[in-house]
Formats: sequence, structure tokens, C-alpha cells
Amino acid sequence: MEDIQKQIDTRNIALKKVGIKDFKWPISVLDKENKRQDTIAQIDAAVSLSHDIKGTHMSRFVEIIKKMKRVSPKSIEETLDDMTKKLDSKSAYMKIGFDYFIKKVSPVTEIKSLTDIRCYYKATKEEKLKLLMGISVPVITLCPCSKAISEFGAHNQRAIVDILVEMNSRVWIEEIVKIAEESSSSPVYPLLKRKDEKYITEQSYLNPRFVEDVAREAALKLEKNKKIDWYSVKVESIESIHNHSAFAYTEKGYIL
Repeated sequence: MEDIQKQIDTRNIALKKVGIKDFKWPISVLDKENKRQDTIAQIDAAVSLSHDIKGTHMSRFVEIIKKMKRVSPKSIEETLDDMTKKLDSKSAYMKIGFDYFIKKVSPVTEIKSLTDIRCYYKATKEEKLKLLMGISVPVITLCPCSKAISEFGAHNQRAIVDILVEMNSRVWIEEIVKIAEESSSSPVYPLLKRKDEKYITEQSYLNPRFVEDVAREAALKLEKNKKIDWYSVKVESIESIHNHSAFAYTEKGYIL
């Protein structure tokens, strides 16, 4: 049958990325405590397309991804290499998003439960591999201003800490989650009893944080980690007394 994708294109415009988006596939990821965790990945995959080629073969992305059983830096690089080879391209890109479950123990009653963390890897390869790991961690922030001006309590809310890192050696997801939680007023938990709720409410009150505080505290902790070459931190507070969110962002090397 005629291969339309391989026809010559005369418009002389190269495309940086051509591929598939939101492809779901069962995978396993490295787990610090249990060695392996099975989950479902949502994958974007693409290659660059030369200015003189009409199209790429989309079905080959699925064929290549189906061979990837475990997500690791090695398997990601092998998959990217396979994409450039079989799709005759100079560069390849993948984003692999997945839910990762971490055991949480309530602070007073010590009840065990699982909390889900949204994670992803972003990888590109032309001559060298560039691999980033991202996580989104829910936390609590309590407003220092509200605490200072109020006679009774202070407003608090759930916030999301997004951290993206480039590593020179293995960094566990749990390590980054710990940084996000320790930078906030308090972690969140999927299962709490009244004694736990009392403890978290009071601890948050004693540890008020603006989104600016959380971003800066996380940056300081990431800066000390020698396994991390680059990072970015974004904190979004889903405000409880406003009809909008507040956010702060920084990255390694940013100077104003």
C-alpha cells in the first residue's frame, strides 16, 4: 500500500514535535519502600519531523511504548532511542504522568492509609538525554496576616506544591514529597480521627505560611540536595476567603 506519510512536502517547514497525546498504558515505577509499584501512565510521545517529510507514522509510537514495562531513566532513554530510530528522526520527547501512592500515618492515632501524588517525567533526547521529574503535593497553608489581625483563629486552605527537578543521580519521589510537606504549614492526610484533626489544626496555626514562604523554604531545601542540578517550585494556594487562588514561583539560578 502507498505510504502517504513518506511523501515529499514542499512547504519547507520543519516541525519540532509530532506525535500522540494522552495515551494510557499500565506501567510499574520504582518504589522506595516496596521496590515496585504498578500504576497507569498517561503518555505524550513525539519526534521532530524534517521539513521535507509529509508526516510521521503515529501507530509506531504505540508499538514502541507497549514494550516499556517499567519506568526508569534507563527505560525512558531506550524508548526515546527506539523512537528516533524507527521514526527516522533526530530528536524524541516523552511525558509520562502517573499517580503514585505513598503510605501516610496520622500524627496522633497513627492510622495508616495511602495518599496519591501526581507525578510525571519529561524527557527529551537529541544528542544527550535531558530528564526531569515532577510532582504535585497537596499541603495546608495558614495565612500569617490573618493570624496577626484576627482575634479568633486564621484562615487556612489546601495548597498545591509543584516541584520539577533535574537529577544527576536517583532522587526518590518520597524525598521531594517530604520537602514540599516540610515547607508548608502542615501535610494533608487521607484519614484522620478527631485527635489528629486537633493536632493538625493547632500545628498549622503555630506554623503560618504564605505561598511565598512555602516556595522559598522548598527552594532552600532543594538547593542543599547535591543530587539535584536544577529545580523549579510553584505553589498555588486555593484560597478559602477569596474567589481566586494565590501563587508563587521560583527556579534555580533566578536572580532579580
